[in-house]
Amino acid sequence: MVAYLLKLKLLLLGNSFRRSPWQLVGVILAGLYALGVISMLVSAMAFLVDREATFISMVLVLAVSAITLGWALIPLVAFGVDLTLDPARFTTFAISRPQLAIGLLLSGFIGIPGLLTLLVLSGQFLAWRAELSTLLAALLCGVLAAMLCLVLARLTTTTMAQLTGSRRFKDVAGILVIIPLMLLGPLLVVVTDGIDGLTDLLPRLAQVLGWTPLGVFAAVPGDLAAGSTAVAVGRLALGLLYLAAAIWAWERALHRAMESPRSAKTSTKAVGMGAFNIFPSTPTGAVAARAMTYWFKDPRYGASIVMVPLLPVVIWFSAGLNGGAEFMLLLGPLLGVLMGFAISADVSYDSTAFCLHVLSGVRGIHDRAGRVLACAVIGLPVTLLASILPPVLLGRAELLPASIGISLCALLTGLGVSSVASARFTYSVPLPGESPFKTPPGAGARIAVVQLATFSVMGVLLAPAAGLGLAQYLTGNDLLGWLGGVVGIVIGSVLLVLGIRIGGRWMDRRAPELMGAVMVNK
Repeated sequence: MVAYLLKLKLLLLGNSFRRSPWQLVGVILAGLYALGVISMLVSAMAFLVDREATFISMVLVLAVSAITLGWALIPLVAFGVDLTLDPARFTTFAISRPQLAIGLLLSGFIGIPGLLTLLVLSGQFLAWRAELSTLLAALLCGVLAAMLCLVLARLTTTTMAQLTGSRRFKDVAGILVIIPLMLLGPLLVVVTDGIDGLTDLLPRLAQVLGWTPLGVFAAVPGDLAAGSTAVAVGRLALGLLYLAAAIWAWERALHRAMESPRSAKTSTKAVGMGAFNIFPSTPTGAVAARAMTYWFKDPRYGASIVMVPLLPVVIWFSAGLNGGAEFMLLLGPLLGVLMGFAISADVSYDSTAFCLHVLSGVRGIHDRAGRVLACAVIGLPVTLLASILPPVLLGRAELLPASIGISLCALLTGLGVSSVASARFTYSVPLPGESPFKTPPGAGARIAVVQLATFSVMGVLLAPAAGLGLAQYLTGNDLLGWLGGVVGIVIGSVLLVLGIRIGGRWMDRRAPELMGAVMVNK
């Protein structure tokens, strides 16, 4: 039965490559990228062989502990990951619990994340290749550590299925996970600046982690290298005990999940008409109300809202590194571009719900205008605020006209270009309810090309207004700033109207094709 489960996983993986050539290209690119990452990590471990055994042990224990902790915690927020062998799908089959557990565990190595983890952790032997005993111990402990990673991930997803399956948890987790990703640059610099103060803390931390499930296997080769064979054997036995306990806990959780599978909860509480009470009873108003509901309830759109307060932090941090607070003047145009770009995949995000627009006969121009209106309700005040505050706070009020005009040009141009792009190009996106960070297999190349082309067109169309604003900043001629502001507003308004009209015409012509495309992409 274990062999059949592994064969099933391979068949599912192979069939996923047949959906489209883009999917296969994406997998190949992801594989090449993964090989590059593995090469760098393995090379780094190979260079450790000349260092002292205590230093090698410290580095590897800390690294393996971080990887293991990531496998245990990431499933709490990575709820959009495709579980092709979801245990809930086997509730009606007469499969023994141990066989199912072993099959699901080993199937985790059939895929890029599991395979990468196995190769990286087993690659520890390169750092301990000076002696045969440490080399063999590192190879064995690397495989056991990779297995423990998968068990902890399965245990987390199984035991927390009731929590992670709720829509509220998905929405909150999917949005909150954006915060550390946006602030990754500032956090890395803070950690780098404080690394000198961690010189004494890291060895003690590694010693503690070496007795925990996170780093117990990684510490065994270091004990052998230090001549502490008895400690190494005891630590290995402790690690095996941790692994057995995790497998037992997961098997028990799997048993409960199979006996009482989680059922989707539905709410019967009436919540009123929401945004439909605000917008007018017209086709444009109906589309705007529906899109506004997405903006506040769909984490894929919520990511754009969370970006608003985080982007000033990132720009301010960059300004501090480069010694110029006037970098904050870029905040308005950047937010305008990003808010306008937020609706460039709105048709793809609709998924099967796009049939409402096709079957109801909504004209393309009304569809485009409604989505722009919903985005503008949030994007317009945010962009205006971001264009006004930096010049005022920096004491450069003479830059206000150019800042406002360029920022509005960025927003309006972005909305116009996105209205055309989303009516012409679709690609695979996370499905409703999935993690906003999930990248469907094989979609990476097409997404990159479409998004790069969209941003490039926005940049070219924004160039006249931005050029006048830059000329004012460099020459001090305020007339150029006023001219840039006026030109920006005029160009942005014209491009927005043209984008809505052109996008609407394309949508009228291609509505059936768009419907077929989103059905394939789901």
